[in-house]
Amino acid sequence: QVQLVESGGGLVQPGGSLRLSCAASGTMLNIDSMGWYRQAPGKQRELVAAISSLGSRTNYADSVKGRFTISRDTAKNTMYLQMNSLKSEDTAVYYCNAYVAWGPRNYWGQGTQVTVSS
Repeated sequence: QVQLVESGGGLVQPGGSLRLSCAASGTMLNIDSMGWYRQAPGKQRELVAAISSLGSRTNYADSVKGRFTISRDTAKNTMYLQMNSLKSEDTAVYYCNAYVAWGPRNYWGQGTQVTVSS
């Protein structure tokens, strides 16, 4: 099994920054692509950013382009999301996702709350 644990969320003022981390552990660590999703109250869960197996390709939602940066350290089985210039509309629970082609299977973390408010 693969377990994903997010960290780094919290309360920040508009214009501030946060860095989210997602650490993967378990016996099944042949992770391919990974991504960050978020879900705000009353809204559908949406993809924020995704990254390929070795970090060579990335994709971002239009709403976060130029402000967020996704990265991963394959050796450490850890993915990051650097969030700058945060806005109130970024407030949501952020979830880590890992895709394993051998199955295929998807794994989700429990989420971490990000609140952007003055």
